[in-house]
Amino acid sequence: MPSRKKAPKRNEDEGLVEYVSFRATRWIGSTASLIFHTIIFIGAFSLYFFDIPFQTILLFLTTIVSLEAIYLSIFIQMSVNRQDKRLREVSIDVGEIQEDVEDIAEDVEEMQEDVEEIQQDIDEIQEDVDEIQEDVDEIQEDVEEIQEEDDTPLPSSNNVNPEMLSRIELALKELGKEIAEMRRNNK
Repeated sequence: MPSRKKAPKRNEDEGLVEYVSFRATRWIGSTASLIFHTIIFIGAFSLYFFDIPFQTILLFLTTIVSLEAIYLSIFIQMSVNRQDKRLREVSIDVGEIQEDVEDIAEDVEEMQEDVEEIQQDIDEIQEDVDEIQEDVDEIQEDVEEIQEEDDTPLPSSNNVNPEMLSRIELALKELGKEIAEMRRNNK
């Protein structure tokens, strides 16, 4: 058995007339209304068999149906106005959502540009690291060549400036650390 929807409760800002118009238009469009009106019409026409003149029955029915039509048209117009108000509110909401979507799209475009710039920076850093690595490799080759060409023993510790030697060692260690750091950042 299908479940019946419960009618909404009356809001505080909604007047009694609006509430009644909502209920009436909802009821008029139901099967119960069809059955009710059919019974009323059959009952009204059956009054003819109780010696009530047919013209009186028609006059009474016409009057009742006309009054009902007037009130129904008012109620229906109230429902249309209520729906129109809701549609305008939804339209405003849709406009705000559209603006939000446009703002998000702009943000995404800006982020894409930032990502592209970062990628370019990474590529440039990688090129610099490659160049430094080539320079280090060349220096290493030069050092090896010099050592091969120079069979003379290294100068004795008496002739070498220990301070200069320690500075060179420190500079080479720092250079090695920077190269290692650049490799880690690019991976």
